[in-house]
Amino acid sequence: MGWGGALLLLPPALPLLLLLGPVRSGAPWDLSSWHCSVSASCECDFRPDLPGLECDLALSLVGQQLARQLVVKGVREFVQNPAPVKPLVMSFHGWTGTGKTYVSSLLVSYLFQAGHRSPYVHQFSPVVHFPHAEHVEQYKKDLKSWIHGNLTRCGRSLFVFDEMDKMHPGLIDVIIPFLGPSWVVYGTNYRKAIFIFISNAGGEQINQMTLDLWRIRKDREEIVLPDLEASILEAVFENPQNGFWKSGIIEEHLIDLLVPFLPLKEHHVKQCVVNEMASRGLQAPPDVIQAVAESVTYFPEEDKVFSSTGCKTVASRIPFFL
Repeated sequence: MGWGGALLLLPPALPLLLLLGPVRSGAPWDLSSWHCSVSASCECDFRPDLPGLECDLALSLVGQQLARQLVVKGVREFVQNPAPVKPLVMSFHGWTGTGKTYVSSLLVSYLFQAGHRSPYVHQFSPVVHFPHAEHVEQYKKDLKSWIHGNLTRCGRSLFVFDEMDKMHPGLIDVIIPFLGPSWVVYGTNYRKAIFIFISNAGGEQINQMTLDLWRIRKDREEIVLPDLEASILEAVFENPQNGFWKSGIIEEHLIDLLVPFLPLKEHHVKQCVVNEMASRGLQAPPDVIQAVAESVTYFPEEDKVFSSTGCKTVASRIPFFL
């Protein structure tokens, strides 16, 4: 499912279901939907290529060894389990340009045969789909109906919630019944679904912790999840401007995999330049690599250790130095 700028022109009270398109209800006479709602064998478009995913992450995800290890291990264990006890729920946290959206995109590409064109992949943006605070109650009803309808259609569905830091607090909790270990919800088998939350929230805490460790000469590659997990969860849970504020998803420990994305150093930015130019079929001259990397802003001001925007602006900067 995708969206375009035209959606923003729709009336503000237009229900989410109209924005996202029709959903099959799994009515008793729909035998294929009925089969998927009660059977654990309905795989739909789900064709995981785990070796391909692991290889692409190793080659193209720059500077995120911890995130890569966590995602590969978590996804592999979930996919290879013929009878998971609950859906896989992952939450990606980190500063802009560190690779969160890129990893979610690779997961879609390597888990579903049709990739982003798959009818079983659903992406949500709070800016597009939930823009108005006064319509939160309607959004809750629509979102619950959308999740239920699509899980009835196929239990092997993937749902991506982008920019959770911009989500209206309380809205996301409507999907809690679909994230736990129960066998069915509203007659729907959903244990093989995957939910991904993406957020910049917690990024400041990740950056500060990474910087503090750098100052005591601990390399960022030595950082492990326990170094960051508690501070990230506290940051998103206690922030009233965040979609996870006081959320039952965190209180009930429904997130299986919290994945921190660390700030990137200058040599990581250089590697991003090389990768981007290679994707365009171009050689990367050393002077161009150096010039692009030096044009990026780094923090803290006095030491200039980490990129303020990760690799987010690399692609747009390259043409200025060719």
